[in-house]
Amino acid sequence: MRGSTILLIIVAIIFPPAAVAYMTGCSCDLLINVLLTILGYIPGHLHAFWLIYKRSKAENAYGRGQYRYVGSGVYEPLQGGTTAAPAGGVGSKPNYGSTGPGY
Repeated sequence: MRGSTILLIIVAIIFPPAAVAYMTGCSCDLLINVLLTILGYIPGHLHAFWLIYKRSKAENAYGRGQYRYVGSGVYEPLQGGTTAAPAGGVGSKPNYGSTGPGY
C-alpha cells in the first residue's frame, strides 16, 4: 500500500465525505457518501473504503497516474499517458458520474 492510500484511509476513518471528495471531486459519489454518512456513520465508511479499494485496484492495473475517474467507482486508462478524450468522443459533454454518455 502506498502512503497516499494509507492517508486516504485515515481521512475516511475521521470523515468519509472528505476522502470521497478528494478522490472523485464534486460528483454523485460525494452526494451519495454524504447521505450515507448522515443516515449512519458506518454506511458512509463502507462506501468510502469501497471507493479507495477501486482506486488502488485501478492504480495496480494501469500504473500510477495513468487512469482517470469516470464515475460510480469506475476508472479507465489514459490514452497516450497524458489526457484522454471524453468517453463520448471529441466535443461531447463531460460525464460527471451521474449518467453514462449518450443519455
